[in-house]
Amino acid sequence: MAVVREFTLPDLGEGLTGAEIVRWLVQVGDVVTVDQPVVEVETAKAMVDVPCPYAGVVTARFGEEGTELPVGAPLLTVADSGVSGEPGAGGGSAGEPGTEAPASSGGPGAGGGSGNVLVGYGTAAPAERRRRVRPARVSPANGEAAATTAEGPVPVISPLVRRLARQHGIDLRQLVGSGPEGLILRADVERAIPGTAEPVSEEREERVEREEREERGERGERIPLRGVRGAVADKLARSRREIPDATCWVDADATELLAARTAMNAADGPKISVLALLARICTAALARFPDLNATVDMERREVVRLGGVHLGFAAQTDRGLVVPVVRDAHRRSVEGLAAEIARLTEAARAGALSPSDLTGGTFTLNNYGVFGVDGSTPIINHPEAAMLGVGRIAPKAWVHHGELAVRHVVQLSFTFDHRVCDGGTAGGFLRYVADCVEQPSVLLRGL
Repeated sequence: MAVVREFTLPDLGEGLTGAEIVRWLVQVGDVVTVDQPVVEVETAKAMVDVPCPYAGVVTARFGEEGTELPVGAPLLTVADSGVSGEPGAGGGSAGEPGTEAPASSGGPGAGGGSGNVLVGYGTAAPAERRRRVRPARVSPANGEAAATTAEGPVPVISPLVRRLARQHGIDLRQLVGSGPEGLILRADVERAIPGTAEPVSEEREERVEREEREERGERGERIPLRGVRGAVADKLARSRREIPDATCWVDADATELLAARTAMNAADGPKISVLALLARICTAALARFPDLNATVDMERREVVRLGGVHLGFAAQTDRGLVVPVVRDAHRRSVEGLAAEIARLTEAARAGALSPSDLTGGTFTLNNYGVFGVDGSTPIINHPEAAMLGVGRIAPKAWVHHGELAVRHVVQLSFTFDHRVCDGGTAGGFLRYVADCVEQPSVLLRGL
């Protein structure tokens, strides 16, 4: 008679309460051996290949790739004959998932276990000493599992609540939940912790109420921060946390800049973009204000001026925001900048940028005007010292040569690290950029 064993997500250590399924390494119907990796999961710490302690045929998998499971939730079931230690021996009918094999002194395939121990999960102990706590099936509604014990179910769905109880030695079976249908909430556990009977602050009440709503399933949609979005989130958060930034801005008449671009594109040769013209203006401005092409080393308490300009520019793609870097931008002509920006933009849209294309920038140009907005306060691309933001170029009423006229106006915003310079330097940089936008002929002559 075939025996079906249920393999659950083990405790992966370091206080982790769950993991996300990244990639299944086996399919239903595959034959697995003892300690064969069956699934790749990602925790808050690292990627882990999880080995299965049983040999046999995979009869079921629980959870799609991308699903987050708590520790103790079912991963898969494996069937064997209960007679031979060879994987897949015998072809009896599959029992109920989670059925334990009889105690045996045989090899791993006969119920002895692999002996391969993950934190909190050892398979070498005799069956009668491994009274397994069988978790409930993962609920499609909330993706979490309710804990169970030999005495019956414990009405807890939040891994945070279970962890808090473990940390303070609270037996959840002794608590009466205040949630719907007796659900044990975080507040119930906190009330059971010795020394926490003091009055609860208004802020704490709000936090507890919010967490209780989440535990009841009133959480809305949760979108994981991972991949490109996660990397961007980490970098922006670090910038806000570490850099004391300030922003100044100015409106500029870009009519002459557009006219210069039109004239340059009338001739044979590569087409020049407005972004390439702005990039060339930035490199000229950084040559005059080198404090802004820098980074800050707080450990040595030094501002490090950088020798070359590696110009990043923000590019929106289907995979999110990326910042390709034009190497040695200070050595390139307008034509060279235009060609390199076009190449990197195309590679970004195709998802073909290499790591070297996305690292090593010293200054960033952010053209958010393509989204139809006038202004912004850019977040510095850590560990750089400054970023120039460019809004849309739009026709507006403008005083030109003492008369009211319709001109193409752009708002320029400049965010800088106040540790590297004062407002005078930042204002000088931005004013020089604005002057070049308004009168580009002097700057662009001979380029």
